[in-house]
Amino acid sequence: MNENKILLTTAIAAVMALGLAGCPKNQNGGKSASSHAGMEKCSGIVRTGMNDCGTSKHACAGKASADGAADEWVYLPKGTCSKITGGQVKG
Repeated sequence: MNENKILLTTAIAAVMALGLAGCPKNQNGGKSASSHAGMEKCSGIVRTGMNDCGTSKHACAGKASADGAADEWVYLPKGTCSKITGGQVKG
């Protein structure tokens, strides 16, 4: 496995283990925005079914239909997204 895949796998596993994944409050019953302090939304790196929240195409986490879709995103620790090939910080 190359370094980018290892970094991505580790970052996503860490986020999931900490229970930080999910939409901000009032979107799909997810956690409040304050639960995501120190995190950034990273798009373009999500694996199918592993997104953290909705897009213009759907309203729920876990609904990404393709790997690497530009509009799908996950929460990662700040500064991590730009280190992953294809990762774009979503504002």
